[in-house]
Amino acid sequence: MLTAITGHKFLPAKLQVDRVGWGIVRVLGLLATIIFVFLPVVWLALTAFKYARDAYSTSLFFTPTLENFQAIFSPPNSFGPLTINSVLVSAATVAIAIPIAAMAAYAFSRFQFRGKNALLVSVLSVQFIPPVVIVLPFFTVFRDLRLLDTRTALVILNLSFVTPFAIWMIKGFIDSLPGEIEEAAMVDGCNRLQLLRYISLPLIMPGIITSAVFAFIQSWNEFLFALVLTRKEAVTLTVGLMGLNAERGIIWEQMAAAGLIIMVPIFALSLTIRKHFIQGITMGAVK
Repeated sequence: MLTAITGHKFLPAKLQVDRVGWGIVRVLGLLATIIFVFLPVVWLALTAFKYARDAYSTSLFFTPTLENFQAIFSPPNSFGPLTINSVLVSAATVAIAIPIAAMAAYAFSRFQFRGKNALLVSVLSVQFIPPVVIVLPFFTVFRDLRLLDTRTALVILNLSFVTPFAIWMIKGFIDSLPGEIEEAAMVDGCNRLQLLRYISLPLIMPGIITSAVFAFIQSWNEFLFALVLTRKEAVTLTVGLMGLNAERGIIWEQMAAAGLIIMVPIFALSLTIRKHFIQGITMGAVK
């Protein structure tokens, strides 16, 4: 009788309690993760709309204002040209890096040639070089070429670390593409260029878009190269943040407004292409 009661009543009840307990733990863990990730972003967004007197307050209730955004786009800050510089440099970097990376990745994935592995390793090794090591030699070269404080110099430097990263990402997507598809297209009369244009690239487009997003984010957030190589004409948003100082120290409310402006394009771009983003990551993970 006790066994029957234990088997049919007490045990299922215990399992149900365990499930509820683990469910609560998962929910609490998810909430803690969300708070940990989004609290700094939410707090920055709130500070961007605060007056100076409220910027140091922890209260969630305050009178919102747009003065901080007006201040950073007005002299002496003038973030308008800085925004244009960041957009043009990031867009140009992506426009140049992604086609080059796609062609290089296709060659590494589909062709066999002498020194292939060594060249792949050398491309990957570029990612392990600290930027501070190469920025001074580039500074000397650009000074001799009279390219200091130009967008061209920033694009060239961004390409030096964005292109190898994009090559490795796109190569993973091409490796996951079945070779039988390309073989069938070649049997039907496609040459290599037609195969690449009409078959391979459309199929790996989610991966290319994913690589482009990462390349844009890297270029948009780059700080060290822009700090060393620019003075006035080609200053970007990340460098412009350093100028938000006054007699009272860092102007936190304006700093938050500028930081929000820097983050908004990244969030908007990620939300716009989130389907391609997830599909691209999944595609590149399967071999």
